[in-house]
Amino acid sequence: MTTPTRLHRRLFACGVLLGIVAEQMMLFAAPLLIFQDTEEVSALGFAYVIEWLPALLAYPFAGLLADRDGGARLFRFVNAGRSVVLVGALVGCLTAPSLLTPILMTTGALLSLLMAPVRMSVEKVVPQLATGTELAKVQGLVQSMEVSAMAVGPALAMLGVAFIDKIWLLGGASAIFLAAAVCWLPLPRGLRSLSSGGARETLAELRLGWSLLGRTRPLVLLAALNFSINLVFATVLSANAALVTGVFHAPESTFALLNICVGVLGIINLLAIPFLLRYVDVRMLGVFGLALLCACLLLIGFASSMLVYGVAFVAAMLGVTYFNVFNRTQRVKVLPQEHLGKVMGPFYLLNMLALPLAGLLVAGFGSTVGPQRLVAVLAIALTGFGAIMLPLTALSFGRAIAAREATLVEANAG
Repeated sequence: MTTPTRLHRRLFACGVLLGIVAEQMMLFAAPLLIFQDTEEVSALGFAYVIEWLPALLAYPFAGLLADRDGGARLFRFVNAGRSVVLVGALVGCLTAPSLLTPILMTTGALLSLLMAPVRMSVEKVVPQLATGTELAKVQGLVQSMEVSAMAVGPALAMLGVAFIDKIWLLGGASAIFLAAAVCWLPLPRGLRSLSSGGARETLAELRLGWSLLGRTRPLVLLAALNFSINLVFATVLSANAALVTGVFHAPESTFALLNICVGVLGIINLLAIPFLLRYVDVRMLGVFGLALLCACLLLIGFASSMLVYGVAFVAAMLGVTYFNVFNRTQRVKVLPQEHLGKVMGPFYLLNMLALPLAGLLVAGFGSTVGPQRLVAVLAIALTGFGAIMLPLTALSFGRAIAAREATLVEANAG
């Protein structure tokens, strides 16, 4: 590996980490501010729905933008835009405190809209930085940065709250988004696709992305599995503030401490995952991750104390981390680089559809059934579904990857 490539990987990881740290600060501040302002569990559910719906529409178009741009410049531009959005939200909340909840919900929707091109940019740039056996390591690095941010973000938020009001966390997150954009300045723009950007060509590219996704059986199976995982875990995340402060009557500091503990494990995984991949196949890592996640979700659903809930919540995130290394690595191997964004956009749309649905579940049943019982029912369903779907998905990926490698060998020989 050359020195510039090593530097690029470090800057890449730093930009990913800072961007998600800012997101985590908002995930800490916004639910607490909304819950304190409304004192309604249903408000958290509706906020979750409003936050994620724009991303569903944005992901396919964001994938096209990433293909056309190459990834790096798009990441820089959009993170700067997220910084501007938070400055506007801070000014709005300070000047019109009675409108705090609608302002924060609108801000969440805008950040969700802008998150789509950021995620697609990362998907596009990863294969530019690593190939072959290094690909799983870089995907593990991305996943570890995401989880590590869950320690740094809430920790910074708690530190900030000790000296300033929670509303000022919006300004801190704005500055960190801007820093994330700066980290990617030295990264090369990457492979771009030529396009006039016309409506007809855009629609044709969107159809191509959906068509490639539909024809790639392992991606269809993986999308179904990811959707089910996201639905259950997003339900937990949507109701987390109410579970911690309402069901278990724990202080706000516990809400932050949970995320900090998750992040500390993420930092440990940053070192552990490359070591594990030397001895464990990425598919086995995915099996272990899903099994751990399901077991922990069941514990969350039946927890009788904050201690049990906290341990299960932290360990569930660990399961998500290991499963996502499998998830991220395998899907890249079955797609041509020039169409990666076109396919990943619809793929993310199907995955993220679970998030607003989870918010609707919490909004509709959080007060009547109870958020914990709702999680228990969904966790039981996920355990049965995952036991069937994961072996089918892994087998399908194995066949598709082998066929793709054979095709590349024949092409090179010819």
